[in-house]
Amino acid sequence: MPISPLAGKPAPKELLIDPSRLEREYYERRPDLGNKNELVSFGTSGHRGSPLNGSFTEAHILAITQAICDYRRTRHYDGPLYMGKDTHALSGPAQRTALEVLAANNVETIIQRDDGFTPTPVISRAILVYNRNRKEHLADGIVITPSHNPPTDGGFKYNPPNGGPADTDVTRWVERRANELLRDGTGVKRSPLATAIKANTTHQQDFVLPYVEDLRNVIDMDAIRSSGLKLGVDPLGGAAEPYWEPINSFYHLDIAVANSTIDPTFSFMTVDHDGKIRTDPSSPYAMARVVALRDNFRVLVANDADADRHGVVTRSAGLLNPNHYLTVAIHYLLTHRPRWPAHAAVGKTVVSSSMIDRVVEKLGRRLYEVPVGFKWFVPGLFDGSCCFGGEESAGASFLRRDATVWATDKDGVIMDLLAAEITAATGKDPGEHYKALEAELGKDKCVFVKADATKEADVKAMIDACVSKWGRLDCLFNNAGGPAPVGGIETVPVEGFDAAMATLVRSVMLGMKHAAPIMMKQGSGSIINNGSVAGRRAGYSTSMIYGAAKAAVNHLTVCAAMQLGEKGVRCNSISPGGIATGIFAKALGLAPDKADAYAEAMKASMAKNQPIPRAGITDDIAHAAVFLASDDSSFINGHDLVVDGGLVGGRMWTPHQEGVKAMRQAFGVDEV
Repeated sequence: MPISPLAGKPAPKELLIDPSRLEREYYERRPDLGNKNELVSFGTSGHRGSPLNGSFTEAHILAITQAICDYRRTRHYDGPLYMGKDTHALSGPAQRTALEVLAANNVETIIQRDDGFTPTPVISRAILVYNRNRKEHLADGIVITPSHNPPTDGGFKYNPPNGGPADTDVTRWVERRANELLRDGTGVKRSPLATAIKANTTHQQDFVLPYVEDLRNVIDMDAIRSSGLKLGVDPLGGAAEPYWEPINSFYHLDIAVANSTIDPTFSFMTVDHDGKIRTDPSSPYAMARVVALRDNFRVLVANDADADRHGVVTRSAGLLNPNHYLTVAIHYLLTHRPRWPAHAAVGKTVVSSSMIDRVVEKLGRRLYEVPVGFKWFVPGLFDGSCCFGGEESAGASFLRRDATVWATDKDGVIMDLLAAEITAATGKDPGEHYKALEAELGKDKCVFVKADATKEADVKAMIDACVSKWGRLDCLFNNAGGPAPVGGIETVPVEGFDAAMATLVRSVMLGMKHAAPIMMKQGSGSIINNGSVAGRRAGYSTSMIYGAAKAAVNHLTVCAAMQLGEKGVRCNSISPGGIATGIFAKALGLAPDKADAYAEAMKASMAKNQPIPRAGITDDIAHAAVFLASDDSSFINGHDLVVDGGLVGGRMWTPHQEGVKAMRQAFGVDEV
């Protein structure tokens, strides 16, 4: 992705928002219900958007809050609802709107007193503390935040009684109901704000001190205090700002808050990589002002606007790569939490560092690897079967020192304090610890680069990152995939067709386009494109558009192979058959988490589809890719390697012979 010339520099005035205009748009703009981008849409972190494009308005929050009230009734949740907001300009208006609906629905609602700000993990912890040992009248919560997103944005997410981000079965229900309410225009109960604030169901409490006092049960605060460590903190103008001084005074620490400004324009930030303002504590561009202070503190930490993310700066390493700090945190916790059970797993996302795998294996613990999204860690953190859950985007949480649940949402504050504990307890900062682990276990062998495979700039940046890291490019596996429209040709939507072709074909072209010059200059390399048996024969996909796209991939591969082979670069494709994954159920509309659960069940039904009497598995494709990437396939070029157990080879032998036998019997011909 191209780096903006403003990246890492103080935000110029022209980038700053006008909070009054933004709030006015929030109240006055009406979403276009014919535009799907302006409907309620829950991603991995709730509904997000901006009134400037009609995707985050009062109408949205009214509908979502009413939908949450309706959902609570279906689940018989009648305990208190904890609601917090961050420091974005839209969070205050959205909280006021939500409070009007909650009060009208007689929902017992608890907010921070004096219109204060509340970090995401504080709400998660409050829900769990209230629900401890309860079987009924359970609490849940709402957090109003777009996380580290730009100042123009707003966000609204629901946390059920397990305290963590709502799973897709919940968010789909709420999303569907909210859009019904948006379209209907009625059905939302609402009280005037003055009435809602004074309602006997609205309670203003202090969330700060209970959270602060409880920190000693998750962090060794005595170790930090006794070491005399000077800890620098920059809340980046977020909801954690009101918490650091109480933490400092309550535990008698030496904490210096480098910036205590709360400003909804976030004018004090340096600009992020793409020319936008973000409170991303893992970005070297957004953190440039903070990193410049590194020599003033042994450890310097930061959080985003809702404090669910962390950033750690040390004298030894500067701003730590999030994966590096996760590795150090896991290593330290597994060796300094004696009450944690040995069977408790360590959770990481699939795109997190392989160094974590090596640390976990070294310490004889169990690794729990999940798709991207913190929601996958919630059940394990809740019941203690997962002692740590961390994702590559600088978000994590872990158990209390007694191995019970702390928070099931990401907690950037405890990750910041953990950096201080590590330094205080060991005499080495996290940067020094990572260097030691790297020396012992070897350097990390993979790098994650977030990219949209349909965008040329992203693909080029991804390949450039590889060459920058290793000095060459030996193999490219174009394996981006996604859904395609189903149904007859007469029903195919043009936008769906274009989107499918972009994901399935354009991405392959872009990968080859930017890898080819590097490999041709090297005089070697292997390009592998993921095709499909659906591209070889019609009727092997639920979507004819998918089949057509994969046919294009297979033929494009051969065409490129004829050119690149002359320069020593091989280009081949793999056409998988029936592989037991959740992709089939996803194509039919099942939610991703539910679809993946059907993978095992699919193995039995798919075993009878081809001569080899078992379903294909992902390892079959992985082994084929490794073969085509290796020198063992140095004389293979322009080939489509079909990995299907014989699925498209022809008619299966036994059914064919049974058919022949039936014909003989019909004709009265004796068996040979």
